[in-house]
Amino acid sequence: MKRAFSLLALALVAVVATGAWYLHGKQPRRDGELPLAGLQGPVSVRYDARGVPHLDAGSEADLYRALGYVHAQDRLFQMEILRRLARGELAEVLGPALVDTDRLFRSLRLGEHADAYVGRTPHEGPAWAALEAYLDGVNQYQASRPAPLEFDLLGIPKRPFRAEDTFSVVGYTAYSFAAAFRTEPVLTYVRDRLGADYLAIFDLAWQPAGALAPSLADGDWRMLGALADLSGRAVADQGLPQFEGSNAWVIAGRRTASGKPLLAGDPHIRFSVPATWYEAHLRAPGFELYGHYQALNPFASLGFNRSFGWSLTMFQNDDIDLIAERVNPDNPEQVRYHGQWVDLERHETLIAVKGAPAVPLTLRRSPHGPLVNDALGATGDQRPIALWWTFLESPNPLLEAFYRLGRADTLDKARDAARLIHAPGLNVVWANAAGDIGWWAAARLPRRPAGVDPTFILDGDSPAADKDGFQPFEANPQEENPARGYIVSANAQPAGPQPIPGYYNLPDRGRRLAERLADPALKGDLDASRTLQLDSGSAYGPRLLAPLLQDLRAATADRPDEAALVQRLAAWDGDYRVDDPVPTLFTQFLYQLADGALRDELGDAFFDALLATRALDAALPRLAADPDSPWWDDRRSPARETRRDIVRGAWQASLAHLRATGGDDPASWTWGRAHTLTHGHPLGRQAPLDRLLNVGPFAMPGTHETPNNQSSPLGPAPWAVSYGPSTRRLIDFADPAHSLGINPVGQSGAPFDAHYADQAADYAAGRYRPQLLDEAEIAAEAPRQLRLVPAP
Repeated sequence: MKRAFSLLALALVAVVATGAWYLHGKQPRRDGELPLAGLQGPVSVRYDARGVPHLDAGSEADLYRALGYVHAQDRLFQMEILRRLARGELAEVLGPALVDTDRLFRSLRLGEHADAYVGRTPHEGPAWAALEAYLDGVNQYQASRPAPLEFDLLGIPKRPFRAEDTFSVVGYTAYSFAAAFRTEPVLTYVRDRLGADYLAIFDLAWQPAGALAPSLADGDWRMLGALADLSGRAVADQGLPQFEGSNAWVIAGRRTASGKPLLAGDPHIRFSVPATWYEAHLRAPGFELYGHYQALNPFASLGFNRSFGWSLTMFQNDDIDLIAERVNPDNPEQVRYHGQWVDLERHETLIAVKGAPAVPLTLRRSPHGPLVNDALGATGDQRPIALWWTFLESPNPLLEAFYRLGRADTLDKARDAARLIHAPGLNVVWANAAGDIGWWAAARLPRRPAGVDPTFILDGDSPAADKDGFQPFEANPQEENPARGYIVSANAQPAGPQPIPGYYNLPDRGRRLAERLADPALKGDLDASRTLQLDSGSAYGPRLLAPLLQDLRAATADRPDEAALVQRLAAWDGDYRVDDPVPTLFTQFLYQLADGALRDELGDAFFDALLATRALDAALPRLAADPDSPWWDDRRSPARETRRDIVRGAWQASLAHLRATGGDDPASWTWGRAHTLTHGHPLGRQAPLDRLLNVGPFAMPGTHETPNNQSSPLGPAPWAVSYGPSTRRLIDFADPAHSLGINPVGQSGAPFDAHYADQAADYAAGRYRPQLLDEAEIAAEAPRQLRLVPAP
């Protein structure tokens, strides 16, 4: 028996040792010396306490080749999964459940567009040379080192990364900004099926000239509901980043404590493991940049050095039109365009599926663009819906734009770089140590016919679907060195003589930031900006509640305990603190109010789609303020309900749900218990990988449209935070070498690595860490270094 136990112990030790050896081989190398073909000289890579690499090279070519190598060793699986998502190749490694997602991205033609773009782009110039060097570094890492753990779990074969993959992922990034797939079908349904009175809460005109002729049939509406659902699930279900909003501001030196401009930024993106951004500090003769990089992109989307820096927010201009084509009744392969029947282009392809036969897919294109309802498979008698998208219709030299922006130390250079951003639309918020501040709404804005509102699905047999080119960049909203001494960008409709169509956020968040920045008592320093970034309050809740309090008091007049809860709502300041139960009560009531008022008219599919749009944020305060809105009547009952009836029902449903999920004592309904963040890995949706790969949960303050924009879909409690600040950055140009930042999870995407989740607790607690520039401080914090040397 002793011998048996000894053998068992030895076997267990062997298993543990083998597992440790296996996992050790998957970890990034952060010291020692490694050969890298193509280098002209050695490259020093020092990793600081956060795992951020600081690269020092003798040339830009060496710098970008080394960046590709170190980026890949931390994020190779992220690169792989994103290129597969963008090119519609996920089912090949994840199986039949991903066929619908692949159909969607094939129908968007991102891979085809990337292939064509690379084919017609001159393969010359410093930006292209940098991209090729970077991809060579990625591929050398992949060829020489063990595959990531996820490759082994899924059986992913190694294959080289190409420029076409980079541009496909750029296309995915542009798509992730688009709200049209969720918003336009819902609002068109309201207009065409419910009528003008129902559009009032969305602040939209009836616009009969834009109405579809003939109107969509029941099958078309079901198809559009399914398309809206798929467009949301295709990204959310994969645990991958999706761009949702952002804050950025810059304060001129005359209003800061240091006398130099101060830049703050926190782009709002869906949380994931690994996080969206990969931080790296690059140095070569004549060039230095501390940047935040996206997978397969060698040029920083966010960056700064001692002379200048920038942040980004979503412009949220509407650069997508959904267009309903009219089919020739005598030939289903033709649609009407400019008074003529024209043939649809057809392309047959196959979706490879792991463990199952390949799925055939027919992709079609009209003169307006690809038919996106091909993503749903067989369409039968459904009306074809074409996609017109600026991203597919403009040159869009996006990588060139960010290559130049990383070298733009003057306003003129920054403006010229922003001019090259066509789609997605981005607000570039910029500052330099010389004292300049600026903002450019960077996008190619299409010229649509007068009176056409692209919020609705357009009629392909009408001039409403035509475009007359694009507005010049000079006509875009922008500011440089404004007299007020600060600039705020927070996704709201930009001011200007003509409204720009878009899916903008409410002004509450930007207004709250602007009010604080305008305060002459504000001390413009890093501490004040940190307080602003972590602000968890909003005027939205109290504003929405104000017209409903009388109805709530009437609903609770004979129940003192409930009346006390209403009084707490009435006194609430709109701050979503983790220890306060009032935000939980309000958010549950908000959902029940929306459900009671809107679901019966919209049906489940369109109601669920509306919950995921910004249109709902604007609609609910208008609905609450209008006691005569037709939405209050419940079509499912013979009686005619009033606002008071729906408010009473929403209140009772809210209390019943919170008691069932949080207990009978309202003191236990705290926001931190109901509102939590778990960073999800793409493979962490099933046990036991969820425990191994996901990070969290963390109790989170804030909510949708607070400056600390920790957002979750509106629904019943509890709420899982889905997106929020993807990084927080604070740079004072009096001392840029001691700027502050934080990653929501960690630098590394390698499971079990020391930097896989080492910043997650700090992020949740609102703490920051230094972003280092000084060589002596970097060396002191990172005594070990990795040396990449020319291969013999």
